[in-house]
Amino acid sequence: MEIIQLHQNEIYEGAFEAKMELMVHRVSPELTKGRRPAMIVFPGGGYQFTSDREAESIASAYFAEGYNCFTVRYITGDRAKVCNPLLDAAAAIAHVRTNAKAYCIDPDKIAVIGFSAGGHLAGFIATQWHCGFIADKLGIDNELCKPNAAILSYPVVTQNVPTHEGSFNYLLGFERGEELNRFANLDEQVNERTCPCFIWHTATDDAVPVANSLAMAKALTDHKINCELHIFPEGRHGLSRCTVETAPDWGTKEYTLPYVARWMKWSIKWLEQTLFGGNMYMNIIE
Repeated sequence: MEIIQLHQNEIYEGAFEAKMELMVHRVSPELTKGRRPAMIVFPGGGYQFTSDREAESIASAYFAEGYNCFTVRYITGDRAKVCNPLLDAAAAIAHVRTNAKAYCIDPDKIAVIGFSAGGHLAGFIATQWHCGFIADKLGIDNELCKPNAAILSYPVVTQNVPTHEGSFNYLLGFERGEELNRFANLDEQVNERTCPCFIWHTATDDAVPVANSLAMAKALTDHKINCELHIFPEGRHGLSRCTVETAPDWGTKEYTLPYVARWMKWSIKWLEQTLFGGNMYMNIIE
């Protein structure tokens, strides 16, 4: 697996440590030559680390469906403040779009997926791709870092409902004003420029309450943004794909839930509808 450095300039302390893992289909004369869609993965971890359980195994699932995939190991811990992961997310999308021809990717079909705090980051770039902060820091046109679709998996969304405060503390700092809080509250930043979103959560998640996903869905539907929401009746936080492959050794049974695992197939169908109008492969061939 090829790993690249996201930033060529140290735009914040530790920026050179932000990496992206590439999982790209090899071009072959025996295979379809059309441009593929891209999936950019943001693992969770409370903005304290990036979880391996929500990284390669997620990318490989979409890779198997024809996507070229990129897993972002964005900055975490004390150096995440203030909102530095947002710059990593923007840089990742801009890199994929700028190099779309080299990666054999359709630059208008770039999706992002995130889990927990990574779900916040996916929603963050989906709602804030156009902000001046990104253009100033990265020196790019904002259009380069616009996602075309976002999948938010048990996401941290807003401080307006019970949430995972630790994620916001690492992202924004413990001492912050209301303006910064509003900037990072995804439900307050949804507007007509926000991309379509697929959201899933479990009703019994006690780490990131389902109220976060409900708040995001309401904001999206209020603004008439394409949105699909699934709330499963049971399941703990951090389920990933809900399979044995992504379950930790210390909780295999609790993290292996075939009923909830349907979210993956549903997200793929949603992407086909959202990005391709219902038929991904006919669009690739054309």
